[in-house]
Amino acid sequence: MTEPIKCLLHKSNIVSRMILLASVGVLIAGPAWSYEGVSAEVLVKTGETIVGETIVYPETGAPVVEVAVVTIAPGEKTILHQHGVPMIAYILEGELSVYYEGIGLKIFKQGSSYVETMHVDHFGENATDRVLKVLVVYAGAKGSENVIPASR
Repeated sequence: MTEPIKCLLHKSNIVSRMILLASVGVLIAGPAWSYEGVSAEVLVKTGETIVGETIVYPETGAPVVEVAVVTIAPGEKTILHQHGVPMIAYILEGELSVYYEGIGLKIFKQGSSYVETMHVDHFGENATDRVLKVLVVYAGAKGSENVIPASR
């Protein structure tokens, strides 16, 4: 095991360690580090969400990391919602339009990655004529909600 990884694994926050490991295993692909035949490029490394909120992990419950591929058909959209846990997104195919209440529209193209807002109502839409696939990683805890419908 490399020294940087050993060092990170000694941190006390298990959720942070789990999201680190999920990110290393799923979200990187080029030269942030390398050795013969293998390299990694960090796609996103931040302490803030896409709208500038400080990332805060759930502090109760056993840690849970959930990885999913969300598929949105052409012309369809998600419900208006927030997230109860940090969520990392990577656009596998297509283009995602996200409308943030009070902020406006952000468009994420194939190959884009970001940490989603937790406390701003938003919805995602596939405004194209192609299927959209988004890899999402939720860094939560037992009993926490990944997606919370907006109260409207």
